[in-house]
Amino acid sequence: MNKFNDEIKQLIETVQHNCHIADARHAGDYTLCVYLLKMREMYRWEQGIDFKTLLTTDDVGDWLTQREALWDDVEEQDYQPLQINAKRFDPFDNDLLNTLLDKEKLVYNAGLGIRCRPHFFIAELEQQIKHDDYTIYISGREYARDMAAPAAMAQEHRIFIRRESLRRVIWEILDDARVNGLDNPLTRAMSYYDFENDAAQALDKMADAEIEYVIQHEIGEVRAGHILGDSWNQMLNSLQRTQAEIMLRAIRDHLADAITTLPALLKDKHPASLHFYFGNMTAMRKHLAPALMQAYENWHESGDLSQLQTVAEQSQCHWQSVAENVAKIFAESSEAGPIEDYIKANKQV
Repeated sequence: MNKFNDEIKQLIETVQHNCHIADARHAGDYTLCVYLLKMREMYRWEQGIDFKTLLTTDDVGDWLTQREALWDDVEEQDYQPLQINAKRFDPFDNDLLNTLLDKEKLVYNAGLGIRCRPHFFIAELEQQIKHDDYTIYISGREYARDMAAPAAMAQEHRIFIRRESLRRVIWEILDDARVNGLDNPLTRAMSYYDFENDAAQALDKMADAEIEYVIQHEIGEVRAGHILGDSWNQMLNSLQRTQAEIMLRAIRDHLADAITTLPALLKDKHPASLHFYFGNMTAMRKHLAPALMQAYENWHESGDLSQLQTVAEQSQCHWQSVAENVAKIFAESSEAGPIEDYIKANKQV
């Protein structure tokens, strides 16, 4: 941070303070296992420790105690305004802040994630790309972030892709797959890169390859949002912490990928990315789309993409129909049970 002037340094500190407030308020949203994993990686990021270095409980223990004490102090505080050029801005005023930060080659984003959890970050701006009607910001080194640090976020026609967070997410997924061993989509994806001899370079190459599909998914999310409308988010909020919520999020992801991601993957025919896509799919998404998973296994065994192409082409119509019917069911009862029963009976088979 030495390259920045005092005002930018103070800005970064304020963004990090807002990250601490968000973490303090929402750390309890995670299971204990996920919480400890995220805090371990937050410690790795703060200390600048590379991914290859194994962290022990002793490494993280004292830091975690201090961080939780900090949270106790800030949890009830309001998010602080951000100051640039002697002017104060609301921390969610992304457009104005990024206009002023452009000359510093920085990018800032504040947004709401699952269960309206605020996310903040400020990072080095690597690229700003126009992609059809979308402006895509690709960031590199992160100077302030929260413990969740999602690798991508879409806001209207702006998409923020965080390369550093994407590398972390990929490493966590692949490391877990490698530890568990066996033949699976993720270890298949890894086999296309030289992780054995140069893990850092392999991770960089893999992140570079996957960024395009992350972008496609976020574009799909925006388009799916337009199809589903505001009532979809209202339904999600009403069904929080139910199996129906998990199912609905899986349906939206399937719809988004049917619109953009799967067509891009099938057009490019990059085997490592196809393996990674299916390996990174959540358990619920796999459960709801057995036809898609069978088509993937058929491609893996035969090398023939035709079955996968056919199922992918049917996906958007299927998931859009399911989503529309779910919305009708919710309008009639507002209960989770009937929605869960309908979705279970209408998998993509």
